[in-house]
Amino acid sequence: MSQLISVIGAGSWGNTLANLLAKKGCDVTMWVFETDQLAEMEKTRRNERYLPGISLPESLKLTGDLQAAVQSADVLVMAVPSHAMRIVCEKISDSVRDNQIIVNVAKGIENDTLKRMSEVIGEVLPVSEKQIATLYGPSHAEEVAREIATAVVAASTNLETARIVRDLFATEYFRVYSGTDIIGVEIGGSVKNVVAIAAGICDGAGFGDNTKAALLTRSLAEIQRLGVVLGARPETFAGLSGIGDLIVTCMSKHSRNRHVGEQIGRGRTLEEILGEMVMVAEGVKTTRSVHQLSKKLKLEMPISEQVYEVLFHNKNPHEAVAELMTREAKDEH
Repeated sequence: MSQLISVIGAGSWGNTLANLLAKKGCDVTMWVFETDQLAEMEKTRRNERYLPGISLPESLKLTGDLQAAVQSADVLVMAVPSHAMRIVCEKISDSVRDNQIIVNVAKGIENDTLKRMSEVIGEVLPVSEKQIATLYGPSHAEEVAREIATAVVAASTNLETARIVRDLFATEYFRVYSGTDIIGVEIGGSVKNVVAIAAGICDGAGFGDNTKAALLTRSLAEIQRLGVVLGARPETFAGLSGIGDLIVTCMSKHSRNRHVGEQIGRGRTLEEILGEMVMVAEGVKTTRSVHQLSKKLKLEMPISEQVYEVLFHNKNPHEAVAELMTREAKDEH
């Protein structure tokens, strides 16, 4: 394959996708932010900090030169944490060409602006909306890196772009669907991280399977409610970036967000938990954004609101669940 691809970010997911594309025969360069990490990866051809036990393909090139990585690519894969997306985009805006495809793989909603990642990219970079796609779905890097069967969705307002991204990433173990509801895909893939924290809190605080089943079901209704108000299609939330991503993130031992919630449920503080984590738990910042969005839109999101109270106002998890269970009775819709 002749595509020149630069993956911006060398965390677990960025590295996994860089490996996947390099193994397919693409010409791939991965930008590594931290100088010491770059030196270690060049020496060992491994990324033990973020993707332990996985060797880098021989053809995968590494660089610390952000501008060079951007200028050389036909496709940019933006794999930086959501809170760093705007900063990185501002740094590369003068280097981006007007014919490049930008693929966002970061899950989150920016604090204060309340923008999805594709919106941030479109606002900062000199590219049209139709050049931006998002790749989301139930896809833990730890499993994809080991070529365990996975399915995701590539979404763009332009179906042709979505299909280009679909075909670029698709392999015999990584099945990619395409679609145009980028709003729904991004809301589903981002807000589920808030629910994953709630699921972890349930586990850590000693609640049962019944509790978690109710949590996931009613949370999906909340996510859909938010997405539809923002312009998403309801059926998107029954798909891979809706219920699919919700299930994997709330149930898996790989989920960093579920881990944060579990530790909170056991009585530890948020600061203590985040202080010992190497990787980013996107759901913590997204919880703030969802809280802000629900207030701005005057939207009822009781589960997300209780997660916000537990994380940032030290509310007791048992008290939070009691409030949810004793809300006014209503019909199920």
